[in-house]
Amino acid sequence: MFKHILVPVDGSSTARQAIGKAMAIAEAFKSEVTVVYVIDPYAFTGVGTDFAYGQAEYLSAAAAEADEAIKAATQAFEARGINARGSVVEGHSIYRGILDAAASVNADLVVMGSHGRRGLERLVLGSVTAQVLSHAHLSVLVVRE
Repeated sequence: MFKHILVPVDGSSTARQAIGKAMAIAEAFKSEVTVVYVIDPYAFTGVGTDFAYGQAEYLSAAAAEADEAIKAATQAFEARGINARGSVVEGHSIYRGILDAAASVNADLVVMGSHGRRGLERLVLGSVTAQVLSHAHLSVLVVRE
């Protein structure tokens, strides 16, 4: 039923729970798996030249964090005998990076976690998962924390 699963990760416990669900689905359907971490390279856009050094540090730290999250996720899949490819992508909006990655690998399912924020915290921080759900043209399984 599901031939290719995309699993966005961010190193959080919620992402690890999504990995567990994706493993079960991949085993059941013999699915291909791609793990993706999206970095927003423009986090400092519009704040002036005083932050150029901060942006370089941010990108370096984000790339290191992304590599670690991808490595941990792919190792978890491989420990269960599931071949998983990892990819770090850049996108001005995280949800768009996820959906673009899904399209580029022809995924037919996205399995991702949700932190379950509500109220003011959700309004202030936004919800990548909600944006993926509202813009996706493929199935999305949301794993709640």
